[in-house]
Amino acid sequence: MIPRVSCELVACLYPLAAGAAAINVFFASLIGSWLGWDVLTPHMSVVIGGVLGLPAAWMFARHIHGLITQAEKT
Repeated sequence: MIPRVSCELVACLYPLAAGAAAINVFFASLIGSWLGWDVLTPHMSVVIGGVLGLPAAWMFARHIHGLITQAEKT
């Protein structure tokens, strides 16, 4: 069963997740340039990071929620 996480927790974690995703996408495009691919602009990386940040924040919120539940049991 998938644990239900609060929207507030996801909203608090979203800026962190979106920023981390944007940085990772940009650096991945720099590594891809070694293969002859185009390097993404920082603006495009922020847009892609914003999209990828939501599922990342939700997964991290699930993890945090699991840790909170585990701590409450002990």
